[in-house]
Amino acid sequence: MKPTREFNDKFLANEDQFQDPFFKRFTLRHAPAPLKLNDEVTKNYLFPTFYGDVTCAMAIFLCSYERAEKMMLHPKIKPIRMTRGRSLVAFSCYEYKNVMNVVPYNEIAMTIPVMVDPGFNVPVLPMIMPVFKNFGYYVFSMPVTSLENQIRGVKIWGLPKVVQEIDIREEGNDCVTTAMEESGEPYLELRVPMGGMPSVFDVSSNLYTRRGTDFFQSPTHFRGAFNVTKHMGMLLKKNARPDREYIRIHDTPCGKVLKDLDIEEHPFQFRFARHMNSCFDLPNPDFKSATISFGE
Repeated sequence: MKPTREFNDKFLANEDQFQDPFFKRFTLRHAPAPLKLNDEVTKNYLFPTFYGDVTCAMAIFLCSYERAEKMMLHPKIKPIRMTRGRSLVAFSCYEYKNVMNVVPYNEIAMTIPVMVDPGFNVPVLPMIMPVFKNFGYYVFSMPVTSLENQIRGVKIWGLPKVVQEIDIREEGNDCVTTAMEESGEPYLELRVPMGGMPSVFDVSSNLYTRRGTDFFQSPTHFRGAFNVTKHMGMLLKKNARPDREYIRIHDTPCGKVLKDLDIEEHPFQFRFARHMNSCFDLPNPDFKSATISFGE
């Protein structure tokens, strides 16, 4: 999808697209103040933002724990420890076909699973047991095809959104995602198998971001029928060779950021859904992280 750089003060009238019972769990409300997008356009959005009929292709890889730790917002934010000196990096590729009051767009959330001020950084378990309250995902990059949503993301949540071309397509049995630099040169190509073990996910989690000296925890929720492919044997192996190429990172400015994570070629897990529903809320006003302090 080519980037959309134009927007106005009108809302897309598409409320009828969000009748699934998933959306009935949430009460829509306005933010404390409207958002000023630029000198001419101010909008009073409803939250949480609803996303309906989403195509989601997720690829999770093992990467260097040391390199992931260097990317953290603060020393007390720790990547989840995996085996053999590694952590995880997740690429969640979204084709947002229906967005509440907003035109469709594509997005890639590049995240690292983390614990905030964990005390003892328990290895592996936070990824499989949903009992760790300060577990979540640190977003280190989030390319998006919409300038309006790039501005929203930066101003509301401090998300590192950049406007780029993102192509999401089907090739054979794979969902293929390509992210491109502003020049049009590809820097990331992902191939996610669309098959796998059918599994229904109904998940609530948190994204952790920073805006200036403010540290945010923002709730995210999704539900959908996914096809899942797991490679749990990778916990015992390091730098294993895959049966084919699933990730390609090019020598470009954005590609260098990914290469610095020392991402292994063999995938750890894939998830694919054609019709996921999700929502993303405003930063949690009750989140108090006294241990996370950013100086001016």
